[in-house]
Amino acid sequence: MAIRTQLKLLFTAGSLIAASFATPLQRRLNDDDDDDNDTPLPVIIWHGLGDNYAADGLHQVGELVDAANPDTLVYYVRMDNNPTKDSQATFLGNVTEQIAKVCADLAADPILSTAPAIDAIGFSQGGQFLRGYVERCNNPPVRNLITFGSQHNGISAFRVCAVTDWFCRGAMALLKGNAWSSLAQSRLVPAQYYRNPEEYDKYLDYSNFLADINNERSFKNPKYKANIAKLDNLVLYMFEDDTTVVPKETAWFEEVNGTEITPLRARKMYSEDWIGLRELDRKGGLKFRTAPGEHMQLSEKLLNETFAEFFGPYKKAGKKAERPVEFMGGGDL
Repeated sequence: MAIRTQLKLLFTAGSLIAASFATPLQRRLNDDDDDDNDTPLPVIIWHGLGDNYAADGLHQVGELVDAANPDTLVYYVRMDNNPTKDSQATFLGNVTEQIAKVCADLAADPILSTAPAIDAIGFSQGGQFLRGYVERCNNPPVRNLITFGSQHNGISAFRVCAVTDWFCRGAMALLKGNAWSSLAQSRLVPAQYYRNPEEYDKYLDYSNFLADINNERSFKNPKYKANIAKLDNLVLYMFEDDTTVVPKETAWFEEVNGTEITPLRARKMYSEDWIGLRELDRKGGLKFRTAPGEHMQLSEKLLNETFAEFFGPYKKAGKKAERPVEFMGGGDL
């Protein structure tokens, strides 16, 4: 890895001088041959519906990440540098295109792109979007992915908006009765992870995003399975009293049909290992955890303990995140 990084620095700039411009953090992160290197891996954070990358609360989380492992580089995923437009993009946009943008942004970042690996936090819908990043590009590769209240198995009902949130109310109004339309599946973000068991055939036919990254169609993309299985840990937090996300069990990939709940390990997607969860589970890397309270009600104590456990130096977990498997063919972006 160190040799590859040096060559990249030398040839990108076209001269040996380029090597001298690497930042101290770049040089420390790239020194993966040093067993005593205590530089924490960068952490990327993808926020949820209605939030934006510059929100105070999100940056407070970033401060907790840094406090758990000082000198951690924290990167906040955004669709636009304008916070208002970034928030609007959580409602309006094509998720496939948004993930492609994040893939390009991280691969072009001078520090993240040369790090041996990164860690990641996904809040609510940001969790399944980061999983999409891992499956579809994963460059730089994610070591540990932590998701909080994410809709990994989709939602069967759309959120209730605040009375004064007219942007949210307008977006949700467009979804009523139109979830499978080409407009909804290409422009309305929540529609792209809508998954109602009573409309499963329509979901397979029209879903722009979730049916693909869950490998639920007849073609199973081997790249998705390989990249998820290469994670060190996928940590799935479900909120015990979540009424915002319906069903709340989606955070654990559970299938909910009426009053019947099928755990992930009893599902076909696990037994046939459609996306690598069984392989990850067998090596001890699939973690099911709960957080008390409603959706996104997180205590500092829980966050501090989680960040201390899963983030930090490259060799803290004892095993390197592997570079992504590259497969070409159907299902690739």
